[in-house]
Amino acid sequence: MSSKINQTEPDVVVIGGGVVGGAIALGLSRSGASVTILDEGDVAFRASRGNFALVWVQSKGFGMPEYAKWSRRSADAWHGLATILSEETGIDVAHSQPGGFMLCLSEQELGKRVDAMRRLHNQETMTDFPYEVLDHAETKRRLPDIGKEVVGSLYSPLDGHVNSLKLFRALREATIRRGVDYRPNHAVETITPRDGGFRISGPWGELGAGKIVLAAGLGNARLAPRVGLHAPVKPSKGQIIVTEKTAPFLDNPMVTIRQTDEGGVMIGDSQEDRGFDTIVGQPVLSVMADRAVRMFPRLAGLNVVRTWSALRVMSPDGFPIYEQSQSCPGAFVVTCHSGVTLAANHVLTLAPAILSGVLPNAVASFSARRFHVPAHV
Repeated sequence: MSSKINQTEPDVVVIGGGVVGGAIALGLSRSGASVTILDEGDVAFRASRGNFALVWVQSKGFGMPEYAKWSRRSADAWHGLATILSEETGIDVAHSQPGGFMLCLSEQELGKRVDAMRRLHNQETMTDFPYEVLDHAETKRRLPDIGKEVVGSLYSPLDGHVNSLKLFRALREATIRRGVDYRPNHAVETITPRDGGFRISGPWGELGAGKIVLAAGLGNARLAPRVGLHAPVKPSKGQIIVTEKTAPFLDNPMVTIRQTDEGGVMIGDSQEDRGFDTIVGQPVLSVMADRAVRMFPRLAGLNVVRTWSALRVMSPDGFPIYEQSQSCPGAFVVTCHSGVTLAANHVLTLAPAILSGVLPNAVASFSARRFHVPAHV
């Protein structure tokens, strides 16, 4: 029997309309649920507008191999998600999986990268995560445009990328076509468990639902305790440079450089602990640009057309938080900083599980209860 307050209200309310919220809403609607998205709108600190658009696997999971598996599972499923989005919206999100590189500009840097990958892969259950360590000559054979300062690289065939703005648009379009009720400018102030469901309210009014999903990014820290959940997320500032469009020269994504399907080159991966500051900072951009030009000298001749900063949603250990409230069953939190990489899992695996009321074993390690385990002395 439905736990909706009344039959005119949705089965599920998703709070947050970014890539994570949109993916969950699409998966719920594909599973037969009626869904409403309550979104702050353009005033939100939305990581979806500023991400680097990687579908990335290599280097993920140190300290929690389950995260590597979860990332690999989503990367493998991304081909299916891209097809779904194309069929349902006509939008090609430009997904490809050619394998990704991490370029190193010194032997010391390469050594640290190799050591980190070995420690990552020495963890139990870290099988079937192929990667290669390449010297300068082999890297240049595969990437002819690299500069002489690139001493080597790490490569994994598991990595890919998409067009992030097209993904954002496609998720919105797909959910709307499936009847999802998207409500911008609907910031949520209170959530109250009532009559086997929930009442959600804000300046705009009130709405009820049988289930709720907190996918509000940094807003989850405030909302989660209202339904007996814990989401201790904080912002991590990242800045990005985008160049003018240029002839295709880079099919493979990297953690710091990628050429989009439209021809522009994105340079990024800075990390700053600056609270909610989103002001673009010249010193950080200069360091990013300098490294990029040393990796690919041809970039020196391109004009910069745009720079921006955005806030990642980071948990204390950097891993996702997926959990259903024990005190308020039917309330779920979904928080991660890799919303693009994990989008396929969110649509195809997590959303149907949320609708069923039971999260899969694959995400058991991502409960926020891990933050309450006493430290061993």
